[in-house]
Amino acid sequence: MVNPIIITRIKHFQDFGSSLPHAKVYFREDWHTIYFDISGKMFGLMSPTASETSIITLKGDPDANIELREIYPDITAGYYANKKHWNSIKLTTSALSDQEIENMITHSYKLVYANLPLAVRKAFTASD
Repeated sequence: MVNPIIITRIKHFQDFGSSLPHAKVYFREDWHTIYFDISGKMFGLMSPTASETSIITLKGDPDANIELREIYPDITAGYYANKKHWNSIKLTTSALSDQEIENMITHSYKLVYANLPLAVRKAFTASD
């Protein structure tokens, strides 16, 4: 039986990611994953179905990523992502609260947003 916490977390993190300004979270068919997007740039990936191996992969600061991997056994180098810049977090983790993972989603979003072209960021600011 699938852990109901995983099902809840998948839905919750999709909703949370979608609530960030100008972000879209959707199922990306070609990758068969839940894709966190801002202006065509990825700020996260998440398993689309609940299982004991379900993960969310998020961007982070390289030094902080290493530190998080050392502290939490449920955080590993980014799955199918640049291992320096991305971490994968098991959705079964009890060591990290939803709030802590939300903070990681927000941080990933901000890192990607900061690297968007200035014209895109200005257009977002003008439309807010």
